[in-house]
Amino acid sequence: MSPLTLGVLYGIVTLVVMFSGMPIAFALGVVATGFMYFFMPAASLDTITQNVYEEMASITLLSIPLFILKGAAIGKSPAGRDLYSAIHAWLHKVPGGLGIANVFACAMFAAMAGSSPATCSAIGSAGIPEMRRRGYSPGFAAGIIAAGGTLGILLPPSITMILYAVAAEQSLGRLFLAGIGPGILLVILFSGYAVYRARREYAIAYKAYEQGGVKSAYLEEEHFSLAQKVEMLPRVLPFVILLIGVMVALYGGYATPSETAGLGALLAMVLIAVVYGVWRPKDISPFITSTIKESTMLLFIIGMSLLYSYVMSYLHISQSAAQWVVDLHLSKWMLLTVILLMVVVFGFFLPPVSIILMMCPIILPPLKVAGFDLIWFGVVMTIVMEMGLIHPPVGLNIFVIKNIAPDIPLKDIVWGVMPFLLLMLVAVILLCIFPQIATAFPDALMGAK
Repeated sequence: MSPLTLGVLYGIVTLVVMFSGMPIAFALGVVATGFMYFFMPAASLDTITQNVYEEMASITLLSIPLFILKGAAIGKSPAGRDLYSAIHAWLHKVPGGLGIANVFACAMFAAMAGSSPATCSAIGSAGIPEMRRRGYSPGFAAGIIAAGGTLGILLPPSITMILYAVAAEQSLGRLFLAGIGPGILLVILFSGYAVYRARREYAIAYKAYEQGGVKSAYLEEEHFSLAQKVEMLPRVLPFVILLIGVMVALYGGYATPSETAGLGALLAMVLIAVVYGVWRPKDISPFITSTIKESTMLLFIIGMSLLYSYVMSYLHISQSAAQWVVDLHLSKWMLLTVILLMVVVFGFFLPPVSIILMMCPIILPPLKVAGFDLIWFGVVMTIVMEMGLIHPPVGLNIFVIKNIAPDIPLKDIVWGVMPFLLLMLVAVILLCIFPQIATAFPDALMGAK
């Protein structure tokens, strides 16, 4: 059987098994093991455990559970709520300031937690009720939190980028730095839309009030004294200092990513103990339990995805698929467009972790031949996968928001995220036109490649 035929069969069997409802990790493991049994030497089955262990024996992957622990400690403590409240107090006079506060809070929390669902949950649980209480439409309130939460896989420390660095054999430090510029770009785009949408909703509410309608909460003015604003800072500043300290340790060359993750996790636990008095075993057990569950699930998916990729490579499926793409002789940008469309389609069904580990062996060789910077592409691919987090049918962040605010109809949440999908597409186009948005920062700090 030719590699191309094997590849088609491999893909069809994978889709059938996934649509059966089997969890992703088990689905990938079953398909990989089945093809090893039928199309590889019998002795290969004896090496499954060894292959999975060797693929996962990466010091970089060690940082994942530690970053998850740091995110769980911050996310399940009142830190997210306090961060949001402080930013809101300082931005409340800006048009759409409450929406901007949500975006900024999501960005800062994402940079501390490295997890999209954790960001949505922590900021959304405080931000959505506050926005609705002040008259913002439910769809907009849900959409801005869902979109802001996606920054968790772009801004460092991003677990998704850690996996891409392993799959693409690229510098993790350079990749983290490359995510900062595009992350700031998305914050600016989201904030700009928040101002536009707030002005529009304010105008509608004011017009309705002038015509004899009920005075919307939108028209009520809020006041925070300087003393109130300053009073909020002591609870927030330690976590901001933690974020800055972790970044300095990582990018200053003082610690490896794994050491930085361990340091960040330890300091986060110390901070929640000092700031919030969370130190007793019954208080910290939810953090530990959550970390173990999420890490186990994630590493299981990683291990099975790597086994899945190993089988693809052994059967020459990935090499043949990559060669087939090269043989199409597409122009450089058409090649990129086709590959990103593939990522979008995969995003309908799969989480970013599986997309990276399944697709990188196929798509990276043609991109490298075409002359694309793989660090730059990693950032672009991450933004496209961010879009997958807020578009149906999977849209993980959509369901996180639905869990936080069950009274908001799913239809309103979906329509609420649509403008942010368009803004992400704009960001991808800008990155294609101006790749320096991603590459300038790592080149300045680590030298040009």
